[in-house]
Amino acid sequence: MNSSDKQFAQRARALYQEATQSIDPVTAGRLRAARRTALEAATASPHHRARVLLPVSALAAVGLAALMIWQPAPGPQPEGKQVAIVEQENEFLPSNADKADPGLYQNLDFYSWLAANDSSQDKR
Repeated sequence: MNSSDKQFAQRARALYQEATQSIDPVTAGRLRAARRTALEAATASPHHRARVLLPVSALAAVGLAALMIWQPAPGPQPEGKQVAIVEQENEFLPSNADKADPGLYQNLDFYSWLAANDSSQDKR
């Protein structure tokens, strides 16, 4: 601490002592009671939190486990919807894809890019 900090601390202490001497006894009693209540609450707080957090966390864990285990059974889907999904998946594949070499279908993104950029070759 340098000298200006020491002077500041001494001045603050002197002002505190002066303020405590000029406070009326009723207010001082209320302040002491509030301080005692705050100190008691601060020392009892960790035990109270532990008593509350344990059941709450157990309930949350049970709820999470129930949500992960319970999954609604899928309802019957209309045939038209299934056919539409299958047609959408096979939109980019030729009709004889099951007989072709599977290596051709590994890089479909590349072939799509090649087809998109193939028009620049026609301009040459």
